[in-house]
Amino acid sequence: MDSILVKGGGELRGQIPIAGAKNACLTLMPATLLSEEPLTLTNAPRLSDIRTMTELLRSLGAEVTSLQGGQVIALSSHGAVNTHADYDIVRKMRASNLVLGPLLAREGHAEVSLPGGCAIGARPMDIHTDGLAKMGAEIELRDGYLHAKAKGGKLQGAVVDFPFASVGATENIMMAATLAKGTTVINNAAREPEIVDLATCLRAMGAQIDGDGTQSITIQGVDSLHGATHRVVTDRIELGTYMLAPAICGGEVELLGGKLSLVEAFCEKLDAAGISVTETKSGLSVARKNGRIRAVDVTTEPFPGFPTDLQAQMMALLCTAEGTSVLEEKIFENRFMHAPELERMGADIEVHGGTATVKGVKKLKGAPVMATDLRASVSLILAGLAAEGETKVARVYHLDRGYEHVVAKLRGVGANIERISEK
Repeated sequence: MDSILVKGGGELRGQIPIAGAKNACLTLMPATLLSEEPLTLTNAPRLSDIRTMTELLRSLGAEVTSLQGGQVIALSSHGAVNTHADYDIVRKMRASNLVLGPLLAREGHAEVSLPGGCAIGARPMDIHTDGLAKMGAEIELRDGYLHAKAKGGKLQGAVVDFPFASVGATENIMMAATLAKGTTVINNAAREPEIVDLATCLRAMGAQIDGDGTQSITIQGVDSLHGATHRVVTDRIELGTYMLAPAICGGEVELLGGKLSLVEAFCEKLDAAGISVTETKSGLSVARKNGRIRAVDVTTEPFPGFPTDLQAQMMALLCTAEGTSVLEEKIFENRFMHAPELERMGADIEVHGGTATVKGVKKLKGAPVMATDLRASVSLILAGLAAEGETKVARVYHLDRGYEHVVAKLRGVGANIERISEK
């Protein structure tokens, strides 16, 4: 099993290219099931989760080809579609549930295993299934599989009111509604950039969608969708992660492809902490303003609020801030599993339920630590960059799910980091 070795000390300077968004690409890929014509995605990230989705779509009868080193994905579902999404594939990744809506829309029935993914708390499927039920789907859970069937063989437009703004459920209902009969309105819809990116792609395929990026999305069903070519939006979580590297270590790094509109709430907290973010012709430039980082309080919220997927990385920064910071996690329970690992490096953190109190220390110390999930893994690497001595991060297979070439990107700006293989 591989580990990552980080030796702290030294400022970071240079440029880091930001990949296409993992969470957007994993949503866009199942859209191929909605059409018999080809769908081509450019600016795709090269990640293990993308390979898992590729495996799942191929098992459903889609043709998926990786081009240009994985940065272009060519998809086609022109042949017969298998409607059974097997547990052995689906269990590897939460986003696998996004085939449910497209399969129901196209074939009128589907059998999809309950999904897996990071162990960061319960993320139930009932908000997905309740929405599809409003559209005329009969869904039963048997033997770990959701058995879904559209009444009369075709989904019907409906008003779907979400109890909370679920990104995955918004995406599933959006895709299902594109081929439903009549009009679907999603209220309390998620507003994330990945939602807007999906809507943009679906419109390029011939879907009629309005209101994406707001709390109410309207989809007028059409008889069929056609092929399209679509560029995946920049990954705002990778962007925010690498923005924290010079903030933690000092120096100045330009994030190529970065846009303020993707990370506005995050940038507000960086500014309050004493970190400068400047727009450039090619992206965003980040540098520490003066002296030690200041403590700030953070509450995770749905977009456009502070992203839950940047909470662990922000905690790593605040471990050495001047003062006491309070981080409140309102999206997922059980998402402070990185805190004990940061404490092994000398951090002063107290966790009570969904709140973590971080008292800044002057310096972290390198230590052997273990990644518990995707975002936790990169937070430990960031902490290691600023720590005295050597930090060894184990179980980095989590990292491969969401960050491409992380070692190469950080080495490119001067980090002392390497990946080691252990038998």
